[in-house]
Amino acid sequence: MKKIQIFFERQAFGVCTRLGEKLGISTSSIRLFFIYCSFLTFGSPLLVYLALAFVINMRKHLRKSNNPLIWDR
Repeated sequence: MKKIQIFFERQAFGVCTRLGEKLGISTSSIRLFFIYCSFLTFGSPLLVYLALAFVINMRKHLRKSNNPLIWDR
């Protein structure tokens, strides 16, 4: 069971984990919130989840690079 949980945490962008760390809330509570909201609102929190995953992924890539927006002359 733990292997399945680790697999999904790695493959699901880590949005709930990141939010839990930032807000000081347990990750399982945030996951349940997304699941319940998805059922009640017919999937609209899925769009929020994907947007947050995109932002987290972009920030990760920008931190890895040596700031390609600044060019040496």
